[in-house]
Amino acid sequence: MADNRLFEVVFESEGVCVGKLRNEVTNTAHAPFQVTRMLPTDEGPFQGGDDTSPTPLEFFLTGLVGCLMTQIRVFAKRGRIDVRALTVNCRAHWEAVSDPEVPYAARPVGFAIDIALESDAPEERVRALVDGARRGCFVEATLAQPNDITHTLRLNAGDPVAI
Repeated sequence: MADNRLFEVVFESEGVCVGKLRNEVTNTAHAPFQVTRMLPTDEGPFQGGDDTSPTPLEFFLTGLVGCLMTQIRVFAKRGRIDVRALTVNCRAHWEAVSDPEVPYAARPVGFAIDIALESDAPEERVRALVDGARRGCFVEATLAQPNDITHTLRLNAGDPVAI
């Protein structure tokens, strides 16, 4: 099978605790561009934080909605589809469930995404645009399939071990 890869997207993130529940997460993009930015996260009083910045879930949803909106506009430009206005609303639903080993376990319930788009393009072209943008959004593509997530633990500056 031929390699049909056009480009790779590679990021690394490192988080450091700097307050009760505040973290400073430095994200470094390695490909297809290079940039390093720090984004703080915190939790509100419900979890015991000071509410000094967005929560990790807020950043997660910003990434999902922002990625989809960006891909719609990028793909519209490439497909010569005029988009006069675009609004994306996402309702994300999770639940915390009982787990005898930890205070609770997170379980996703689902995501509902509403796209409002103004264009003179025929509906079938706009539907194809949105379908393509969904497939091109790295965040939505990640959510749409099972993913392997590996963890290692480096305890007291020791060697990393798989957990």
